Amino acid sequence: MKKLLLLLVLLVNGNCFSQTPANKNATKEAKQFLSYIYSLGDRVLSGQHSYNEEPESYYNLAEEISGNFPAVWGTDFYWNREDNPGDRIVEAARKKHEEGAIITLMWHVGRPIDNPPFGWRTSVQAELSDADWEQLVTTGTPLNKRWQDQVDVVAESLKELQEENIPVLWRPYHEMNGVWFWWGNKKGEKGFKKLWKMLYDRMVNYHQLNNLIWVWNANGPRDIPKDEAFPYKDFYPGHEYVDILATDVYHFDYEQKDYQELLNLAEGRPIALGEVGELPKIDILEQQPKWSWFMVWSNWLETANSPERIKEIYNYPKTITRDEVEIED
Repeated sequence: MKKLLLLLVLLVNGNCFSQTPANKNATKEAKQFLSYIYSLGDRVLSGQHSYNEEPESYYNLAEEISGNFPAVWGTDFYWNREDNPGDRIVEAARKKHEEGAIITLMWHVGRPIDNPPFGWRTSVQAELSDADWEQLVTTGTPLNKRWQDQVDVVAESLKELQEENIPVLWRPYHEMNGVWFWWGNKKGEKGFKKLWKMLYDRMVNYHQLNNLIWVWNANGPRDIPKDEAFPYKDFYPGHEYVDILATDVYHFDYEQKDYQELLNLAEGRPIALGEVGELPKIDILEQQPKWSWFMVWSNWLETANSPERIKEIYNYPKTITRDEVEIED
């Protein structure tokens, strides 16, 4: 009966056409997971990111402050130390899944011209020349092969989660409409759109990773000189490569026009707050009811939010905490 009611709701909302994952070979768990996201309506999943060196620290702190564990747990494949963080990420994701959390993983990756570990300023936020970009997106070049090797390392970790039937909200190459990452502000069909499609093809068709829900995660548009983030549509690869559209909001920049722009681009697909610094106030959530989840970025939980604000949002009746997540088998 519940499934029938959910189907009727989706038909009424006009979302049924897009509820199928972009990857037609998605696992049963991924399909169920995406259906759950569609079913949220005006409810929002709470979420918290933790650095991969301490993958539970800020997630646990959110519970200590609010009294409830976040529904969404996230961390990052950023390789910034001597060892590949993949093993500890898989271990932490496995544990959080068993505890009932939804898993979201991201990837601050260094330039493919560099070797790990990747420096933040010297690689992740460094420039990639136009000539190198051309090589990167051209099949068979040495730089394209180095890029494939980068992807293959992360794919092996994601395969471990697939083997354990763990679906993942996968949001790589985020904030691509900004100017601060090497993959950012690359317009045109051979720009970021090409890179996203290459990644999708490598992971889905080559590695047969079918447990991923593909989250295209931009940044809230802004016109700050030398810190710009440009319109979403200029970097969107197309619905056939995306399941959920997300954006990152810091410094309380919850602009209604940006929310509407993302909704329009999504055309009925779910939207989310992939990262936030300051939690949205309740009146923002009331005016922007389609956010599927929010995820506070690590230490910003402490530096940008008061305990009172955290408790207020976690106690908001439409906020879902970990104990309230119900995904049907």
